[in-house]
Amino acid sequence: MKIFRPRNINQNNLSRPVLMFLALLCGTAMPFAFAPYHNVWLGIFALAGLTWLIQSKHPFLTGYSFGFGWFGFGAWWLAPTVHDYGGLSWFAGGMIVVSMGLIMGLFPALWAWGSMKVARYNGKPYALLLILPSSIMIIEWLRGHLLTGLPWTSLGNLVLDSPASAWLSVFGVYGMAFLPALLAASLTLLCQKRQRKFAIMALVFCALFVLFAPKLLPPNGAEFRVALIQPNIPQDQRWDAAFLQQSMQHLIALSKEQADNVDLIIWPEAAVPFYLERNAGWSQWLIDHMQIWDTTVLFGGLKLFPDTDETQNGLYLVQSPITPSMANSPLSESPFAGKHHLVPFGEYVPSWLPWLKTAVPNIAELQPATDRGILAGTSAQFGSLICYESLFPEEARQRVLSGAGVLVVVTNDAWYGHSPAAWQHFQASQARAVEMGRYVLRAANTGISAIIAPDGSITATAPWWTSTAVTGTYRTSTRATMYQIWGNTPAFVFFVCLLLWLLLFKRRRPQ
Repeated sequence: MKIFRPRNINQNNLSRPVLMFLALLCGTAMPFAFAPYHNVWLGIFALAGLTWLIQSKHPFLTGYSFGFGWFGFGAWWLAPTVHDYGGLSWFAGGMIVVSMGLIMGLFPALWAWGSMKVARYNGKPYALLLILPSSIMIIEWLRGHLLTGLPWTSLGNLVLDSPASAWLSVFGVYGMAFLPALLAASLTLLCQKRQRKFAIMALVFCALFVLFAPKLLPPNGAEFRVALIQPNIPQDQRWDAAFLQQSMQHLIALSKEQADNVDLIIWPEAAVPFYLERNAGWSQWLIDHMQIWDTTVLFGGLKLFPDTDETQNGLYLVQSPITPSMANSPLSESPFAGKHHLVPFGEYVPSWLPWLKTAVPNIAELQPATDRGILAGTSAQFGSLICYESLFPEEARQRVLSGAGVLVVVTNDAWYGHSPAAWQHFQASQARAVEMGRYVLRAANTGISAIIAPDGSITATAPWWTSTAVTGTYRTSTRATMYQIWGNTPAFVFFVCLLLWLLLFKRRRPQ
């Protein structure tokens, strides 16, 4: 009688179609690990499944299938977005989703293939356990930079709402991608006799790493009250001139209710949907109301530069008290911080695809800002992050290094409808708060508007898709986190040192 014995994982001999199908299933589970589902355990098991599957003759294809499932299925909401608001057909929308999976799938493919190459070259039983978690930090960094970058659903976001989230202040979201990858690899290699003791050691390390998370220092600045205005204006009305008066009066009414009780009012991205430079009447109407409130206002809007006829999307500051000279000056001359990191294919057409503007005429032609992203108020230095920018830790770090005592995120997530995309976008703001040790004041047109504390917790928020004002307190800070100081350097140094060690001190082969 033949006794069945499990094969060594390193000799996984599943057929190519089976490997790719199982990896695709694991990849499609990944989006459910992030907000609004928060099934972190599912993401860990999906990564564990990938760790087992890549130990075959086809690690690149296996990783590619996983990535296609993660980023292709996870980006399904792009289809209704470009169909409803971009004027594209459903077929074109579906092709954009497929293209997203095909392009972004290259990153997990590179991760799987490169890790297996190094592990097999080294030959020692713990090699894969070391290279997988360390190399994912670099892959996540590449995903946030190549082709303008798209760190959507960053793997490091999985540590949010856990004791390990404090480590984001040290390693950042790219560096913290190693923890779920290490945990997943450890669970997989527990099933392999040759690697079991190393997997147990790695699990103990994960437990100690979480147990001894650093203590986050509280902000050291003054406390203020803020009102985040969430007007809930439908996307098909925001740029419609027929609804302009209704929308502006709605914003004024919501702000007026809170003006006497707060020090700061924040309107969402492009809350003023016209050029102040070309609408003197509306400009004066707005500043007349703001003068009555006697409250500092930050509002999203467009700025036109007449000399160059260029347009920027950004944030205006109207500082209280408004003096008579300020009241008589054009509102367009108020301090302005523009958006630095634009959305490709949404806010501009890449220079290497000039024909796209003809094919999709609804794409805007905005220009990136070159300012510091700082609005200097009398009570605080506000670091401005406009919508898409909040995905990038480097943008937030640049604001804080320039003196921001609090970060302000304004966005319009109505584009995403009722899909999970708005919640996934919101998670990025939580990560920025912990990385920078700053309060994040997030004003969104339809939600999710919230005051986020430096530990990533939500101190005040409101229901999604409701018209309301989120009120609460925040504090400024001048404290520096390790990530502020060092950025991604520790993750790079650790990876390079480990890679060199694995390549130089490999297992000696018998002659």
